[in-house]
Amino acid sequence: MSVHSARSALDDRIARLRQLAHADNRLEGVLLYGSWTVGEADAHSDIEAYLYIQDDHLADFDGPGFIAQLAPLKLSYTNMYGILAVVFDDLMRGEFHLTPAGPGIDEVPTWQGMVHLPRPDDAVLLDRTGRLTQAARQLATFQPPEPVTTAQQLTDELTNWTLMLAHVLARGETARAHALLHTVIAPQQLQLCRLLRNSTAHWLTPSRALEQDLPDTDRHRYASTTATAHDQDVRTAARNSWRWSRDLAAEAADRWTIHLPHELHEQISSRLNDPR
Repeated sequence: MSVHSARSALDDRIARLRQLAHADNRLEGVLLYGSWTVGEADAHSDIEAYLYIQDDHLADFDGPGFIAQLAPLKLSYTNMYGILAVVFDDLMRGEFHLTPAGPGIDEVPTWQGMVHLPRPDDAVLLDRTGRLTQAARQLATFQPPEPVTTAQQLTDELTNWTLMLAHVLARGETARAHALLHTVIAPQQLQLCRLLRNSTAHWLTPSRALEQDLPDTDRHRYASTTATAHDQDVRTAARNSWRWSRDLAAEAADRWTIHLPHELHEQISSRLNDPR
């Protein structure tokens, strides 16, 4: 399938969702989120939406049955976050929150800083009362994270988690150290890096579009923190990761006068056998 036809398939599926939602009186509203709503959808994008079900119909609403009307399903289950996750027959993924309309729509404005809907009226596929459109419009402007408190939080997090990494390595738990590097420490490094580069559009998924958003030097530093799950590779990546964390922290401290625990940083370096 070509990129154009795959994007067309996503557009067609969203149009079909709009049609089905309007025909089902149990739904008060439907709100899209994700790449389609910020104009970044492509051939590999999924469809993500909140289905706001009238409170007295929540128990009898068949989510998988409703979604199967969009296209045949190869997989349908409730994931670890309580979200209906599906795979359609063309391998497009979908995530659907089945949410009571009463409290659910009221929560939408609280997503500020976590969800960006630059075209909120397009993201709203159904709104029977006007509440959802009004709520979604409050997410039209992206509020970047406040730099000083965010930089302090991230530098403290990187210090704490890297000390844990050093302890885990000392225990000989290579696989656990590998997981810490890639799933806990790296996202926080990328957020701090984005904060310093004034590139916070992909804040919540900081690895997204990294190749386009960040300079070559930062991409190379990030690459140096990755490793295969072999002991020596993980130890080398851990040292590279901590060096980058310290460099980012020092840059943040110069810009925003945040506090750095220098003695603790030196002790962590020593634990990682990384003298500076």
